[in-house]
Amino acid sequence: MSDVQPDGIEVVVGRIGKPHGIRGEVTLDVRTDEPDRRFAPGTTLRAEAPAGANRRPATLTVARARWHQSTLLVTFEELADRNAAEAVRGTVLHATIAHDETPEDPEEYYDHQLVGLDVVDLDGAPLGTVKAVVHGSAQDLLTVRTPDGRDALVPFVAALVPEVDLDAGRLVVADRPGLVSPFPDDGPDAGATDAEATDGA
Repeated sequence: MSDVQPDGIEVVVGRIGKPHGIRGEVTLDVRTDEPDRRFAPGTTLRAEAPAGANRRPATLTVARARWHQSTLLVTFEELADRNAAEAVRGTVLHATIAHDETPEDPEEYYDHQLVGLDVVDLDGAPLGTVKAVVHGSAQDLLTVRTPDGRDALVPFVAALVPEVDLDAGRLVVADRPGLVSPFPDDGPDAGATDAEATDGA
């Protein structure tokens, strides 16, 4: 999920889990492809408490982050002990990404860079626009809204999306019947989906 702010795009980067140890360290459910960047020491994140939770800090500042096997452990300056860490369990953390910031990997994109791009096929014929990015466990999917109002899901892999041109405001899909274009015998509502957008940076 993302939100446009005056100084950038706000995105969800993690959710605080259970305490680890007695010194305020917590486990983190990572919601970003760049955890080392988003949880660098000194980074201040907006903290969104779960509905109905007691009053919690509005922001949390990273003091230290380290990996324990495949789990990210983070110590925040505001959490002095295990009790404080337990009190913020379930808090969702948001980072603000500058409008002109780009991922460290040139082959990756932030969701807000993709949403709104025109979608064309290999011959340049229009297929629609990117409505949302759906983050799956195996791969990401692009929700493409077609001119006739359908939502088609396109796996965001190089074989099917060979070109992303942010400067031109478009991306190319190697379309085939049943991907974005319906099968010849399908009606205009074929392939519709109710997929919702998610975001990660």
